[in-house]
Amino acid sequence: MPTPNPKQKQSLAELVSALPSLVTTLVKDELTLLKSEVVKRLSKLGIGAGLIAAALFLLFFVFAVLVAAAILGIATALPAWLSALIVAAGLLVIAIILALVGVSSIKKGIPPVPEESITSLKKDVNAVKGLGETKAPGDTKAPGDTKAPGDTKELGAKHE
Repeated sequence: MPTPNPKQKQSLAELVSALPSLVTTLVKDELTLLKSEVVKRLSKLGIGAGLIAAALFLLFFVFAVLVAAAILGIATALPAWLSALIVAAGLLVIAIILALVGVSSIKKGIPPVPEESITSLKKDVNAVKGLGETKAPGDTKAPGDTKAPGDTKELGAKHE
């Protein structure tokens, strides 16, 4: 279909018949723009990730040098084998603490179910079905209730 000339007057029927092709062109152009923007951002993201990886690689060697310096520093007062053992024990304690904190953090995130989003989607489905803002299955809040679960404070209530 030929592109309409903006200076030429068109009838309503011609405008309506041109609408699908114009919408299709608009959507295609928007998708092309979106794709180019995403590719541009992903390339910058890749470059940034590569530079961070290189920095972490160098940081590993910095850490090794610091460990050697700690061993040599302690070795001025104690035998070298004992200073190496002390530094290794200190690093082991730090590693254990980090592992325990990491495991605790992982346990808090399991299972990775977006409960608030699911509840919101269930409410939206109920609203579309014409049920209004009814409680979704498993939702403990009353319709219109903005309090968080377990929040016992009442609005305007005085607390000492």
